[in-house]
Amino acid sequence: MDYTKISEKLIPANYLKLAVESQKAKEVQIKELLEKRKLPEDGWSDELIELVVQQLSALDSNNFGHNVGLGEREARIACNLVAKRHYNLGHGIGRSGDLLEAQPKAVGSTIVSQLTNALLLDLIHSMGVQSCKACFLVPMATGMTLSLCFLSLRKLRPKARYILWSRIDQKSCFKSMTAAGFIPIIINTQRVENNEGLCTDLEEFEKQISGLNNEEILCIMSTTSCFAPRNCDDIVQLAEIAKRHDLPHIVNNAYGLQSTYLCHQLQQGQRTGRIDLFIQSTDKNLMVPVGGAIVAGFHESIVHNVAKTYAGRASSSQSLDVFMTLLSLGKNGYLQLCRKRKQLFNELKEKIESIAKKYNCKLLDTKGNPISLALCFNELPLNEPTKLGSMLYTRGISGTRVVASGSVKSIDGYEFKNWGTHEDSACLPYLTAAASIGITRKDIDVFIKKLSELLESLRK
Repeated sequence: MDYTKISEKLIPANYLKLAVESQKAKEVQIKELLEKRKLPEDGWSDELIELVVQQLSALDSNNFGHNVGLGEREARIACNLVAKRHYNLGHGIGRSGDLLEAQPKAVGSTIVSQLTNALLLDLIHSMGVQSCKACFLVPMATGMTLSLCFLSLRKLRPKARYILWSRIDQKSCFKSMTAAGFIPIIINTQRVENNEGLCTDLEEFEKQISGLNNEEILCIMSTTSCFAPRNCDDIVQLAEIAKRHDLPHIVNNAYGLQSTYLCHQLQQGQRTGRIDLFIQSTDKNLMVPVGGAIVAGFHESIVHNVAKTYAGRASSSQSLDVFMTLLSLGKNGYLQLCRKRKQLFNELKEKIESIAKKYNCKLLDTKGNPISLALCFNELPLNEPTKLGSMLYTRGISGTRVVASGSVKSIDGYEFKNWGTHEDSACLPYLTAAASIGITRKDIDVFIKKLSELLESLRK
């Protein structure tokens, strides 16, 4: 609308001028977003975010005043509450099994999707993975997105049957391989000298590769972010092994995007070796509802092959959530959250160390894990150590886990000794606590207070 043509009979010209300048400032911000496709330095207001989403929504055919739909899918939404929740963006994204293909009925939805991918790439660069060439958001959580990546590699390696996997006791991570029809070669972690955390067994990787036909190996799968005492895998060395043996390498970077240290491992791994794809969760890194993951890589063709492996169209809900969140935070807002998280991690570590000294416990030294900590109990007067975790949960503390040796877990016919500990060897029970993005000092103080109270009551 051209506000300059409004009659002075309605409003004095000098009043109108100020209002028009305010509107033009908004238009400039929106124009820069569409042209540059970069994260704004500072976060946008809710009003401006809704304005751009509503403008883009108006470009979808179901929102045309004259539209008459006779197809089997016309983005008709029965419930007004649902329509409002999604800003009338009902067509989804992708077309004919390609998540990155534009859709003629959904111009606005396509722009939201493509802009979201561009903003995510800018964010990945800002976190330190400057060599990343392409990324896109998949409307599935991390486990199923990993399966999609494996299926895309099958087209390049049709004889492949095995995935060499550095063990991490996270169920969806393991099922991502079996659900895609591959056979996991489980490589247990190991303890190394002067490190109380669990590290990658590089020798076992070399041994397994030597004992298998190269064509039958789909890829190496490693992990950056996980529960302590497991450290980040040795991404750089595994990348060099992958390059030396001409094997694809997929990295599960589930909640590693929020850590510049973990992102640096990806950058270095690609610089000296080979990393084909790295996958991260949207809810864990961007604080949006569960349901999305980001596939990223250093070669556009490899990333696009994953998008082409997806069957049919996909929901645009996750793209919209991430799009609005990124605009709300801006680059500076996200980086500030990451810096604060790192600071609070160090504060959490100091306070857990104080508890360890007071109650005859030990904070394990896990330098390769910048997000999660493990407090090992030398003496825990409970019949079942995991009861402590339940006791914390009933007191409003979520996310912590108490892990003990002895349990055996069966997943799709594979048995894991000491499930939850990431290793076959027995160990003392321990509690894990993480300082992930969005954590506050109040969260830490309440947790420390309640943990201290519980340990004190157990000691008595």
